[in-house]
Amino acid sequence: MQRKLVFLFLTLMLLTSCSFGGGGTPTPVTPTSIPVPTASPTSVSTPLAILVLPADMPQADSDQYQKLIYDLAQANGMRFQVRNVLTPADMALEGQALKVVVALPPDPGLAALAAAGPGVQFLAVSIPGLAAAPNLSSIGATGLPVDQQAFLAGYIAGLVAPEWRVGILSQKDTPGGDAAVTAFENGFHFYCGFCFNPNFPGPNSHNFYPIIVRIPTDAPESDYTGYADLLIHNIVRVAFIYPQVATPALLSYMSQSGVMLISQTLPGEDVRSSWVTSIQPDLIASLQRIFPELVAGNGGQVASTPLFLADVNTTLLSDARQRLVQDVLTGLENGTIGTGVNP
Repeated sequence: MQRKLVFLFLTLMLLTSCSFGGGGTPTPVTPTSIPVPTASPTSVSTPLAILVLPADMPQADSDQYQKLIYDLAQANGMRFQVRNVLTPADMALEGQALKVVVALPPDPGLAALAAAGPGVQFLAVSIPGLAAAPNLSSIGATGLPVDQQAFLAGYIAGLVAPEWRVGILSQKDTPGGDAAVTAFENGFHFYCGFCFNPNFPGPNSHNFYPIIVRIPTDAPESDYTGYADLLIHNIVRVAFIYPQVATPALLSYMSQSGVMLISQTLPGEDVRSSWVTSIQPDLIASLQRIFPELVAGNGGQVASTPLFLADVNTTLLSDARQRLVQDVLTGLENGTIGTGVNP
């Protein structure tokens, strides 16, 4: 036991002598040099794009717009934020980094925001009634181009209908409904001229088709099928259903009655076999085209809403026919083809 204590004492003495120099003076320890990072720009200085969406937007639509603006921001070297509300104070906090704001309805107060942020480019999507400003652009402010949609539907109906047996179910005594009828007829005749067939049954001459039926605005939806019967009894094979009257029940009824359908939105899988195509507004394409212009500071633009085909029945609209339709759509967009509604 005594030997162990002596050994422990000698060990402690040895360690003490290693920690101190001769004469008991502590040996200084040289500190390790730690490099100090040089200052670099933070992410706050990276240009910023903000998307303003309503909190109650359907999730699928919200996800679509968020992904779109995120991808566009990334492609242009920008950061991205999404907000439900944007105020001048919020903009002031972001400072000069904020470059682009894209907003969907309802209007978050874009006129005031644009005035408060002259160095920011704002884009209103489907928000009507905004006054022009050098840093405020808009797409789809006038809504869907009803005449172009109906003209294209008339052209497609004539293209796919047996013996040109086409018709339109529209809305009575409304500017949009009246424009749709005129444009549909013009689109139909643009495809086939007078479409004369001496074998057409019916009391009239070659003007028998298209069949035109208008639903009064005060008619209950339960009566819509009665108006559809006027098309069905006149052997209409392809019909354009004006979007304002295109209820799922009506479209299902007409599908079950053997009518091929064209409208804006496919209501469900139960009518897909009778669906020719959907003609929809293409806000996505408009956003993709205008975003780089906003990044470059080119504001004050007003763009209409282009159209595109979705839910295409390729049995009726082959690739070759789709190319024909696209040529007409291009002509409508660039003005080389007129709908006859506003000559």
